[in-house]
Amino acid sequence: MEHEITLVVNGTARRARVPGRRLLSDCLRHDLGLTGTHVGCEHGVCGCCTVLLDGEPVRSCLTLAVTVDGREITTVEGLAGPDGLSPVQRAFEECHALQCGFCTPGFLCTVTALLRDNPAPAEDEVLEGISGNLCRCTGYQNIVKAVHRAADLLAEERRSSAGRPPSAGEPPRDGKPPGDGEPPRAGEGPRAGEAS
Repeated sequence: MEHEITLVVNGTARRARVPGRRLLSDCLRHDLGLTGTHVGCEHGVCGCCTVLLDGEPVRSCLTLAVTVDGREITTVEGLAGPDGLSPVQRAFEECHALQCGFCTPGFLCTVTALLRDNPAPAEDEVLEGISGNLCRCTGYQNIVKAVHRAADLLAEERRSSAGRPPSAGEPPRDGKPPGDGEPPRAGEGPRAGEAS
C-alpha cells in the first residue's frame, strides 16, 4: 500500500507517494532526487545518511518516510544559504576535512546541529559530537579542526550581525579560562593578568 506524504525539505514542501516501508534515505534520494544524502551501512552505524529532522540529526536509513509526514527535513543540499556555503561547509573546505567525500554530508549535518546547540565546544565535546559519524579516509584530525574553525566562523558571523567587534572578555572556544598561558586568539586583547 502506498501513502501520500508531504515533507518540508530544505524549506520547500515536497509531496511523494511511497510504500509504508520506504526509508527516508530512499525517499530523499530516489523519490525527491536529493542524492546528497548518502547511504553507507544501512544499519544506522556510519552516519553517512544523517539529515536534520526538525533540526535534530537523525539516521535517514533507519527512519521510515511515512513517519515524518509533515515534518521539516534539512539535507546537505539545504545547508548553504543564498550567499553561498554555510560556515560549516566553508570550514570543511578550508581545513581539508574530506577526502573521498562519502561521509561528508552526514558530518556536515551533524556538525551544524552540534554547533547550534554548543557554539564553542571544547575538544572532548567535538569528539563526542562527531562520534556517531565514521570516516574511513581522514583520520579525523582535519574534521576536528574544521569543527573548531566552523565555530570561529559562526562566532564571527554573530559578532558581525550584532554590529560589534570581538570582545576580549569572550571565553575562548576551548572552554579554558582567560590567562591559561596560551596567547590570545586573533582579535582578542590581552588576557586577565597580562600586560597590554
